[in-house]
Amino acid sequence: MPTNPIEALFSKARELGASDVHIAVGAPVLFRIHGTLTPQTEQLVTENQAKQIVEIVLGDVTWKRFEKEREMDVSYALKDGTRLRVNCAYERGNPTLVARLISTEIPTLEDLGLSDLARFICPLRDGLVLFTGPTGSGKSTSLASLIHAIQLDRPINLITLEDPIEYVFPIPQGIVRQRQYGQDFLSFAEGLKHVLRQDPNVVMVGEMRDPETIAAALTLAETGHLIFATLHTPNAIQTVDRIIDVFPPHQQNQVRAQLSMSLKAVVAQKLIPKTNDGRVAVREVLVNTPAVANIIRDARAQELKSVLQTNEDVGMMTFEKALKKLLKEEQITKETFEAVMLAV
Repeated sequence: MPTNPIEALFSKARELGASDVHIAVGAPVLFRIHGTLTPQTEQLVTENQAKQIVEIVLGDVTWKRFEKEREMDVSYALKDGTRLRVNCAYERGNPTLVARLISTEIPTLEDLGLSDLARFICPLRDGLVLFTGPTGSGKSTSLASLIHAIQLDRPINLITLEDPIEYVFPIPQGIVRQRQYGQDFLSFAEGLKHVLRQDPNVVMVGEMRDPETIAAALTLAETGHLIFATLHTPNAIQTVDRIIDVFPPHQQNQVRAQLSMSLKAVVAQKLIPKTNDGRVAVREVLVNTPAVANIIRDARAQELKSVLQTNEDVGMMTFEKALKKLLKEEQITKETFEAVMLAV
């Protein structure tokens, strides 16, 4: 590898359309391209090479902190403006790195197939909108596209709490404050609590990780703010259960009541192989109608499945219907349809 391998390595990943770069001792350099891990070198990464790459990404000061804390999430920018979300960790005593490439341009609603969903979400002025799905399912990209569409539509005070900052939002009108965990704030719950004093219109929370953060997000949504957040849940129904179950039993009735009033929509998302090349998002959408609100309030989550199946006219969508639509449009193959159906 060259003396400073970072620019060439990450630039090559960008040129090949990779979503992630993996560096680990004893393995080749790997790029994830269209969902598949692809070796990029015949040689295996050595201890010195892995350490050198991680040190360059972190810089001297953060490297010393990393040696103590052993894990760290950071952002990194190339000279050409390409940004990466990087996780550094140790395995078997050696530094290892996974870098997610972030586009310098926020994709449009049309690019991501979000136009129909945007007609419902973008006019909202308050409430909670959740995007869920596994890591690497495009949640942050979808959120960025919707939020940027709101920016273009009306002047807003947008505040983001992220770990780390991913897309950098332009300022077509209004104002943007993007805050990075560990650098600009020390706790998501505390950061959200203080957001109330910062006159926000729209708040984006990178991830609702704990009861305190969820409680703060619900309070903000109740008090006239539009909150976007993510969760690592596989579908809309489990998202509702997860939010309630993180609280102790004596608080769950109150949380159900808050969620039934403030929730606007849950969008569960997966990325699956397209017919020719690349990947496409398949989404399950739960809209909080009066019927859904009653189900949440009364702890009847098992009834949400039938509501999802019978309310397509108000924007709801099951994974099965979304997959059938993609198959009909020939965006996915029958084999992909059948494989994904087994997993939903």
